[in-house]
Amino acid sequence: MSTDRPSLMATTMTASLTMRELRPSIDWYRDILGFAVEREYEREGELVFASLTAGAVRLGLSQDDGRKGYDRPKGDGLSLQLTTTQDIDALARGMKERGAKLDTEPTDMSGVRTFRFRDPDGFRFVISSERAGAE
Repeated sequence: MSTDRPSLMATTMTASLTMRELRPSIDWYRDILGFAVEREYEREGELVFASLTAGAVRLGLSQDDGRKGYDRPKGDGLSLQLTTTQDIDALARGMKERGAKLDTEPTDMSGVRTFRFRDPDGFRFVISSERAGAE
């Protein structure tokens, strides 16, 4: 690597997802996953964006304007991965009790406990435990 150009040293990353129906999506992320709604933004009296947080993770949800069609696949080739110190099995169980459908039940994989699910728009998520000894 060239020493004349510094490497990126990011400290956080925020994902922004375009939702078919913004209000129900905000409610789903709050009620099913446990995100806190930090702020909602309106334009000309219509809800267009929401900023959500879960611990150090930030997520933006915006209203899809439909220009590219509502039935297009969302998140193909992408999965958003969340890491937590919480009990993975308890998180998955609680999400299912609140109405989430899991793609995979909690399982051990590559040294972590993990499960997968999709939001109502089809965006894929993975929640896993931290690796032992990771800082």
